[in-house]
Amino acid sequence: MPLAYAVLLCLHLLAATLWVGGMWVMHVAVRPAAVASLGPPLRLPFMAATLKRFFAWVSAAIGVLLLSGLAMIWMAGGFGVMHWSVHAMFALGLLMMAIFGHIRFGPFKRLQRAVAAHDWPAAAPQMNQIRQLVALNLLLGIVVFVLAVVGRAP
Repeated sequence: MPLAYAVLLCLHLLAATLWVGGMWVMHVAVRPAAVASLGPPLRLPFMAATLKRFFAWVSAAIGVLLLSGLAMIWMAGGFGVMHWSVHAMFALGLLMMAIFGHIRFGPFKRLQRAVAAHDWPAAAPQMNQIRQLVALNLLLGIVVFVLAVVGRAP
């Protein structure tokens, strides 16, 4: 494997791990702990601040994933020579990016506005919608990891 390809693959895997692993931690650890220990006036601002930081990293990870993925495909000869699993990973990745974009510019913006206004009844459904969409993206991300490993088997 050429060094340039290996570096691209490493960056790609690090970005995917950051995104999918971060969703796992947020979904199964941070949010449940916040729900169990903080009331809405503390929990919702905490979650909004946490998501703001996480989403900045996800945005960077998406850029790295797109650039590194497309560069590796180009180096390997283009989409025409790619295994079906690469096409599936690419399609699911684009779907995940679209879901993230919806979260980031839809319910998350509404959550931020509601938190800034201390409107907890308006903030809670936005947080719930984010939770549901992150669960969907987490599932898709796990499928992408499975495809990356098992999808190549003959």
